[in-house]
Amino acid sequence: MKRITWLSPADAPDWFPDPESALDEPPGLLAAGGDLTPTRLLAAYRRGIFPWYSPGQPVLWWSPDPREVLFPGEFRCSRSLDKALRNRGIDVAFDADFAATIDACAAPRDGGGGTWITPEMRAAYLALHTLGLAHSIEARREGALVGGLYGVALGGVFFGESMFSRERDASKIALATLVAGCEARGIGLIDCQLASPHLRSLGSRPLKRRDFTAWLERLGTGENPRHWT
Repeated sequence: MKRITWLSPADAPDWFPDPESALDEPPGLLAAGGDLTPTRLLAAYRRGIFPWYSPGQPVLWWSPDPREVLFPGEFRCSRSLDKALRNRGIDVAFDADFAATIDACAAPRDGGGGTWITPEMRAAYLALHTLGLAHSIEARREGALVGGLYGVALGGVFFGESMFSRERDASKIALATLVAGCEARGIGLIDCQLASPHLRSLGSRPLKRRDFTAWLERLGTGENPRHWT
């Protein structure tokens, strides 16, 4: 019988259990506890693990099976999105205001509800951004932030974390720009974590967990710290 692993302060900061030991219910829950230091976060990503928890909970670590991914070459740009990219009057930038992007992703969405981007999570990804490993893609109209996303780039993989949109197609425009940026930087895989109709419409697809971790090994997850332009 599978059981959740509790990370102890005595554990090495880069230690995690085998992702294949993740629970079937809730799907993909692997471990709890630990911290959100850069060392632990980077170790998690390299093993196909990510943090996701609600305020008041310990840090929860996940490795779902299957894993939703987007190969840049399979990105599906619809006719309407192509038109929006050319004529929508939206400017897109990399790493111009990471803090504003993560705050927008954390803001309440339509339908209410809280956010999983706790103050601790925010601080952790700001630290990775300072190290040149976490990046934001920001879409603006007349200087106002209308859409964007953020994630972590390691080697040939971009691990997407969250996206937001304040007007139609803004997050899709940000994702299209990310895809182009990944292709220019030799990044061969975008981790989307979990499936959604929105992502599937843009070309994402599921991979078995073992296949996902094999892709991580194939593409490499070494550090190449720099801010994107």
